[in-house]
Amino acid sequence: MNGIQFVTDEKGRKVAVQIDLKKYGAIWEDFWDGLVSESRRKEKGIPFEECRRNQLKRRRRRG
Repeated sequence: MNGIQFVTDEKGRKVAVQIDLKKYGAIWEDFWDGLVSESRRKEKGIPFEECRRNQLKRRRRRG
């Protein structure tokens, strides 16, 4: 596939991939967002109101 190269180990197994970001940058960003989302799947969320209160407190301290 043009713009994608696989890196192999000494036994010929694919262990990494190099992607031409000029060609596939947008697709890579979507893929990366999915990986980040999956890695955070089990994290505890913060309620919106709590987050908003924290932001307002920080704004007041600054200025």
